[in-house]
Amino acid sequence: MVKKQKKDSRKSLDSKRFNASCGRARKINASTAVATCREQLSPFGGLLGLLKLLDIFDFKNNFEEFYVAPQRETKLGDYSMVLGIVLLMFIGFNRIWHFVYIRLESMLCGIFGVRELPAVSTYWRYLDSMGINQAHSILRIMSRLREQAWKICGIKHSRIAIDIDTTVETIYGGQQGGRIGHNPRNRGKKGYRPVLCFIEQTREYLYGKLRKGETVSGEETAKVIHTFKDHLPSCVQKVLLRADAEFMSWASVEAALDEGYDFIFANKQCEPPFDPKNWYRPLQREEAQFNSCLYKPFGWKQVCRFVAMRIPKKPKEDEKLTQSELFEEDQYTYRIFCTNLNGNAHEVIDTYDKRADAENLIGEAKQEGLDAIPSGKFKNNYAFFQIAMLAYNLWRY
Repeated sequence: MVKKQKKDSRKSLDSKRFNASCGRARKINASTAVATCREQLSPFGGLLGLLKLLDIFDFKNNFEEFYVAPQRETKLGDYSMVLGIVLLMFIGFNRIWHFVYIRLESMLCGIFGVRELPAVSTYWRYLDSMGINQAHSILRIMSRLREQAWKICGIKHSRIAIDIDTTVETIYGGQQGGRIGHNPRNRGKKGYRPVLCFIEQTREYLYGKLRKGETVSGEETAKVIHTFKDHLPSCVQKVLLRADAEFMSWASVEAALDEGYDFIFANKQCEPPFDPKNWYRPLQREEAQFNSCLYKPFGWKQVCRFVAMRIPKKPKEDEKLTQSELFEEDQYTYRIFCTNLNGNAHEVIDTYDKRADAENLIGEAKQEGLDAIPSGKFKNNYAFFQIAMLAYNLWRY
C-alpha cells in the first residue's frame, strides 16, 4: 500500500551547513565553523587580574629560574609559549587547536607584544618537544608560587591535611600508556589514571602525576608520600594524609611513618579482630556504632591501629519475610580505617570524611583542562597535565 504525504519531510541542505543567522553553538566540536573571534575579550573577565597576580608573584623570573627548557627553540621563547597555553585554559578553552579562535585577540596580542599569536601548529610542535623534565620543573615552579602566595596572603597553617585520590581520563585512540582498568563511566575503555594531591585548607593542588591506566601500587604510593616534603611551605610542621583503600598498603604506611606524617587510610584488604564488647554509640539516637583495636596484618612489620564504623543494614521489602542473617557481622555494613591518630574512633572517622571534598576539586581541575588528551605520546601528555594544574592553581589564587 502506498501512503501519500502532503509535503516533503526531507531536511533541507541549508540546515546541514553553517548558517550565520542561527544561534551560537553551546559546545565546540568537530562541526563548529573555524574562524576568529569577532568580539573582544572583556578586560574585567579576570585576565588582567591574572596578569597582576603574575607580576606580584614575579612569575617570569621564577619560571626562568626553575624551568628546564626543551631542545626546541621558539621565536617567542619558552615563557611565552607556556604562558600562552596557561592563558588559553584560563580563558575557558582546553584544546591546543582552540588557538585558531583567539589568534587575533587584541588583549592577548598586547600581552605578548605581537600583532597575532603563533599558528596552532607552532604550539603543537612546542608541546611535542616537552616531556618529563618539563613536567617536574613546572612542579618546582608551583612550589615557589605556593610559598610566595602563603606569605603574601598571610597564610600560616602549621598543620595541614593532604587528600590523595585518583581519577580516570578516558582515551579513545592509541595513546601511549592507555590501559583498561577501573572506569565506571566508560567500562572496558582505555584510559589514564593520574594521582592528585590537594591541600584541604587552601584547596590548592600540591603534587600529582599522570599515570598509566593501572591501579596504584604500594611502592608508587610510597614514592609520592616521600615527595611531599619538597613541595610543602616552610611554615607547615604537621601533615595529615587521607586516602582511600586504593592506597592502603604497608609501603604507604611505612612511608608516612618515616616522614613523621599522621595518616588515615581506608581499608578493604584485611579484617582486624574487633572486640564485640567495645562497640559504642557516641549518641544513643544514632544507629552507627564504633570500635577500635590494634592489629598487625600479615606481612606488616609492626602493629597499627584500626578503627571501624558499622551501620545496620535495612532489609528490603522482599527480604522481610525471609530468614534473618545467621551471623551478627552479616547484619551490618562496615567501614574500617588504618590510622596512627589517637582519640575516639568516631572522631577519627569524622576527620576522614572531610576528604570527600577532594572529588569536587578534581571536578574543577577537569573543567580547567585536565580531561584534555592533546597528544599520542605519554611524555607530552605528562607535561600538559602539569600545565593544566598550574592553570588550576593560578585560578585558585
